[in-house]
Amino acid sequence: MPAWLDRLPLGLLILIALTLGLAPFVPEPHVWEKLKMLAAGALVRPIDIFDLLLHGAPWLLLLAKLVRLVLLRLSPAP
Repeated sequence: MPAWLDRLPLGLLILIALTLGLAPFVPEPHVWEKLKMLAAGALVRPIDIFDLLLHGAPWLLLLAKLVRLVLLRLSPAP
């Protein structure tokens, strides 16, 4: 995993995921709307695909960081 991911603060990633990842909050989080469209097969317009990538990227970064932290804790010390 890249070292730049290790340098990103976990708190910052959580903040970004909760703000950009969920915005706009009303009537439902944008990423949730796009995931429902993806599941229904309605995610076909380029702007919708871009929206999914934009609002999903913070969640993927946060997930990668959490997986990295767990793997580092589980690995034996050299």
